[in-house]
Amino acid sequence: MTHLSLVDLEARYGEQRVVQALNLDVGRGELVSLLGPSGCGKTTTLRMIAGFVTPSGGTIRIAGRAIDLLPAHRRNIGYVFQNYALFPHLSVADNVGFGLKMRFVAPAERQRRVAAALDLVGLADLGGRFPAQLSGGQQQRVALARALVIEPDVLLLDEPLSNLDAALRAEMRSEIRALQRRLEITTVFVTHDQSEALAMSDRIAVMRAGRIEEVATPQALCDRPARSFTAAFLGVRTVLAGAVADEGAAGRVFRTAHGLSLRLADHDPPSPTHLVLRAARLALAEPADESPGDARLDASARVAGVTYAGDAYDIDLESGGERLRAIVPSNAPVPAIGSSCRVFAREDAVTWISDPPAARASAAPLQGG
Repeated sequence: MTHLSLVDLEARYGEQRVVQALNLDVGRGELVSLLGPSGCGKTTTLRMIAGFVTPSGGTIRIAGRAIDLLPAHRRNIGYVFQNYALFPHLSVADNVGFGLKMRFVAPAERQRRVAAALDLVGLADLGGRFPAQLSGGQQQRVALARALVIEPDVLLLDEPLSNLDAALRAEMRSEIRALQRRLEITTVFVTHDQSEALAMSDRIAVMRAGRIEEVATPQALCDRPARSFTAAFLGVRTVLAGAVADEGAAGRVFRTAHGLSLRLADHDPPSPTHLVLRAARLALAEPADESPGDARLDASARVAGVTYAGDAYDIDLESGGERLRAIVPSNAPVPAIGSSCRVFAREDAVTWISDPPAARASAAPLQGG
């Protein structure tokens, strides 16, 4: 059941259209991420939902009720800011209870709900401290408690993990997701970090230049992206533009701009515009090794670069004038830079994309990650 609905939403700053013709439905209890590069309109969309930015057009509905004309304080929306936006002169408890005080909740009830919210985020004993006395992770928990204590109809998270170190970021994203599922609260989460979106979301809306490119589950976006921009932005894959040539009895062949070719099977789409190769599903072998019988791609390559990434090596390859990316486990043999090898792609490593003319744009093979 749809709980939050954005219909033809638009935002302009002067003559510049920042968000245009944006449509999105978020189900009750669902967490949907807005994912995209900086400047694509993610935060502006979130701020329109919250009431901080007035839409230039379109409608915002919560539970079927239009809220476009309501001021922010009457929308009953919880908002966690990127920088937490805590009041430095107020205690943790007073920060969390600020929204309740503005709603004229009685002191006894306010105290009860603040205590419950702090307990929910694991800060039950820190209500008397001030923000400057807290770590970054604790400050984020305070901001989350403040957003939840008003029992919002929708929770909005604006890159709340970006100021944390890597280890704490991973811990907090798990905590936020577990809490969101427990409370079954409808949530929109803004991020430019692919791994965060994949780990936390029920669905992801990929944004580009103020528009939504596509919306799907994390698994569908990784395995079956519908747009070349999505495939490239999600990283850990190679996206190659090309065209199909019919070679008569030999069948159809997809050729990239620099001549790398792959024969199409009967079940492949008729006119793909891009070939996508999943980096972690490519296999490397010595030049003389026999090709696997089920390989969709079998090409010679030269190792242009090797990057150690802890649990894996990121391999940069040159093949047929194209740059390919492969990822191999760190306990596997790693070819030397400058050496020759062969790269194989089985069925599960290959995805075809047929961009409509309006969506066609070059997608850098090694973009993202």
